[in-house]
Amino acid sequence: MNSTHRNVVLLAACQALLLTNGATLIAINGLAGLALAPTKALATLPVTCWVAGGALATMLASLHMKRVGRQRGLTAGTLWGIVGALICAGAVWRQSFWLLCFGTLVFGVYNAYGQYYRFAAADVASADFKGTAISLVLAGGLVGGILGPTTSRFTVDLLAPRFTGAYLALIGFALATMLLLRFIRIPAPDAKMQAAPGRPLREIAAQPKFIVAVLSGAIGYGVMNFLMTSTPIAMQACGHPYGDAAFVISSHVIAMFAPSFVTGHLIKRFGVAPVMLAGALLNLACIGIALAGIAVANFWWSLVLLGVGWNFLYIGGTTLLTGTYRPEERAKAQGANDQMIFIMMVISSFTSGMTVTAGGWERVNLVALPMVALAAAAILWYAVRSRAEKAADA
Repeated sequence: MNSTHRNVVLLAACQALLLTNGATLIAINGLAGLALAPTKALATLPVTCWVAGGALATMLASLHMKRVGRQRGLTAGTLWGIVGALICAGAVWRQSFWLLCFGTLVFGVYNAYGQYYRFAAADVASADFKGTAISLVLAGGLVGGILGPTTSRFTVDLLAPRFTGAYLALIGFALATMLLLRFIRIPAPDAKMQAAPGRPLREIAAQPKFIVAVLSGAIGYGVMNFLMTSTPIAMQACGHPYGDAAFVISSHVIAMFAPSFVTGHLIKRFGVAPVMLAGALLNLACIGIALAGIAVANFWWSLVLLGVGWNFLYIGGTTLLTGTYRPEERAKAQGANDQMIFIMMVISSFTSGMTVTAGGWERVNLVALPMVALAAAAILWYAVRSRAEKAADA
């Protein structure tokens, strides 16, 4: 196995463990927040703080890894996850809502570092293998989609008070990630690349390709997070037990990452824009099914289509982004991209709780609709523009 493929396999395993923790937090943070919050409207604030931790740390994480290298930077990121999980468990034990919010904020820093697993694979891949490398690393999340919610079913009531055991279990997954990272061999950046400033970020960000890549990733992630975060609360309000909600979230996370085995090949065959546009259309279908009823089957189909749509938008956007910067510019370009994604996630997770508790599941989906339409319009514009440019060059 050559070094690139070896790194991709190890990064996919790290992604699996990252998403095991992420899927667990998705399943329990809103419910733990609902149990501890002084008002129901703040139920998803712990989710928002988890995302906000990532938003605050993502650019610093990217610059940190440019300075010390991927392996050392990613290893440091796992330490934040361990500390955050301990704080969350302590918060539940003390029945402190605000300490829980702080714990999830700290844990979010681990998520910020973990989002660069896909870029770490792209950085060492050849031009024609980048899309596949990104896709295969994200495919590791398939394991997390199964393991996270399944584990939480057994750990959520393992220790009193409820949710304590589930938060403590996250530490084991973070330690396993730290061990895997010791075997990754990605060359540290040389001094010349570290010193080279590259173009200003505003010049990089002015490219139409960059704008569409960031917009697709940010809206795709924001809409997905907006609908997913409110799902356990909406299902509880509809009278569905926690087991059904955990099953729906698990299926959703699987749908997010299972297509990754073929998304890279689809991009190579059909192009990045058609795949991204298909993702936006799947999100529209997800909203239509959600508005059609509140049975478990409606939630399941809606969240599964949402997951596949996110996959196409996220991998497509990431692949598109890699063609917008030079090697010495990757830290600032990647950091800016993920900064926008996390900001969108902060807004979506916070407003999700207020929307679902005040207006119900139907309003949540109606609010998401114009955002999906905007992403579809931007991708279509880029596809038409790119085709016209190619025709003019020919």
